Amino acid sequence: MMRKNPIKDSTLVSDYIKGKESALSVLINRHQQRLFSFIYSKVQDRDITEDIFQDTFIKVIRTLKKGNYNEEGKFLPWVMRISHNLVIDHFRKSNRMPSFKNTDEFDIFSVLGDGNLNAEKKIIQEQIYNDVRELVKELPEEQKEVLVMRMYKDMSFKEISENTGVSINTALGRMRYALINMRKLIEKHKIILVN
Repeated sequence: MMRKNPIKDSTLVSDYIKGKESALSVLINRHQQRLFSFIYSKVQDRDITEDIFQDTFIKVIRTLKKGNYNEEGKFLPWVMRISHNLVIDHFRKSNRMPSFKNTDEFDIFSVLGDGNLNAEKKIIQEQIYNDVRELVKELPEEQKEVLVMRMYKDMSFKEISENTGVSINTALGRMRYALINMRKLIEKHKIILVN
């Protein structure tokens, strides 16, 4: 017995936009479990998960009805991004943002490395990278320079010292202050760096 190929998300989205209401039910049923699990893994509360899940699809419906959807064939990542933003909004409203202690042991960049990521985590990972890139831009120039060389170009402090014309101790100090300032910026902007 041959199985029918399921209708693509993009086809269902376009059917819904054209007025076929049942297409949305198919999309919701198709992604419900995954999206619900994703939200629950962040908030750890069934009622809140239910609310955020519903809010996500209310936002999806509004966006589709306004004709503002243009994520070619990427329906699930788009919906995941909406739900992720609503989870962040929930934490901001309830003042339950995960916070990091300002300790020397905490390494902002340790939350960035995870080799085997599933689709949801990849979306969040991308958002984290974007948030961190934006924070790096706010650092004083010499701290930013050392941090970029160390974290993004994988240079040793000896190489950084040679490239910047400062002592190794100065390079280490700038890196330390860059990380301290990054932590302050994370708290100031209430950014979630965990996935």
